[in-house]
Amino acid sequence: MRAWGELGARIRGADPRRQDLGLALLVQLAVTMPFVVPRSADVPPADWVSYAMTTLGVLPLVWRRRAPVAVLVAILVAGGAYKLAVDGPGQPLPYPGLIAFYTVALLCPARVRLAVGGLTVLAVALSVGWNTGSARELLFTLFVSGAAYALGRLQHTRQAYLSAVEDRAEQLERANRIEAEQAAARERARIAREMHDILSHAVSIMIVQAEAGPVAVRRAPERAEAAFEAIAETGRDAMAQLRTMLGVLRTEEAAPRRPQPGIEELAGLLERVRGSGLEVGYERTGPVRALPAALEATVHRVVQEALTNVVKHAGASAVDVRLEYAERELTVTVTDDGRGPGAVSVPGALAGARPGGGPGARPGGHGLIGIRERAAAHGGTARSGPGPGGAGFELSVVLVTSGPEVGN
Repeated sequence: MRAWGELGARIRGADPRRQDLGLALLVQLAVTMPFVVPRSADVPPADWVSYAMTTLGVLPLVWRRRAPVAVLVAILVAGGAYKLAVDGPGQPLPYPGLIAFYTVALLCPARVRLAVGGLTVLAVALSVGWNTGSARELLFTLFVSGAAYALGRLQHTRQAYLSAVEDRAEQLERANRIEAEQAAARERARIAREMHDILSHAVSIMIVQAEAGPVAVRRAPERAEAAFEAIAETGRDAMAQLRTMLGVLRTEEAAPRRPQPGIEELAGLLERVRGSGLEVGYERTGPVRALPAALEATVHRVVQEALTNVVKHAGASAVDVRLEYAERELTVTVTDDGRGPGAVSVPGALAGARPGGGPGARPGGHGLIGIRERAAAHGGTARSGPGPGGAGFELSVVLVTSGPEVGN
């Protein structure tokens, strides 16, 4: 059964011209049968002329797809000439004519089909009248001709359906491929943001601590030990986060994962920044409540990026981090007393800050882009500019949130 299915698939996949040639040979084999079956003694034997005329009626099937109407007409003419000119054996069924009529029903438009159908009925009536003139033969011939036409239309419907299904499958495959490419691009951007936040923050803290270390060794050895410990702790934390992120990218084995840092981990982040010599304030106001893990990770990364830029660019001595919980929003504000860029706040995006500014200042703007994208992912906005009274710098990010209220 499987072998027959494979054979059918190969035939359907063959070149149409080869298919038509094979069909013509098959029909020729069928119409040859009456010539090899012995005839009764009172009937003249079949000769090669009769066989040649029969073959002439089959040959046009080779071109049936290219000119279906012309092929049908040629077959009908050849059949009429066979009946008038020679006394050959009759055929059980007009195989070439039925296949040609089927092809017309399959390939031709409605107007052509109607015209050809009418001419075919007329030809059938004349042929039956010339042959036996019986109603039985007329009804049988009309029935098989109608069946050939119906099969042609059914095949046309089937091919149209299969074509529509294939088109739909191609569209779905194309859409899935585009969606996969877009998802991969989004994931690459997310990983780039995460690695930027982790490495930029850790390296900035480590550089500040390393630069302060030699001075502390000479002036206050007890502070030098704290600085080196802060460098080690920052490096360990960065390595742990990078190991988690890189583990997610492994496909050969399931890598252990740990939760993304959230709001509760801000305390450790702020403590590491304090180790760089900055005075860091932290406040939460409003009805503090539990937040989705993704939103808490966004809050952590926004604060981390802002503090990184304070350490690197602001030249500040103090920075304040404030989380304000409202009914449907959470506002994250980071304000420092360093060099203010004089940037103008732009709702929905971070203003372009000059190098040497505060939380929003970052040459190249990758941190600003990351903060804006994180805010937009939660239906929020981000703005940056001078701090209160025009002094220092302030970054404010508003995130849309929801969640059950919990105690402070």
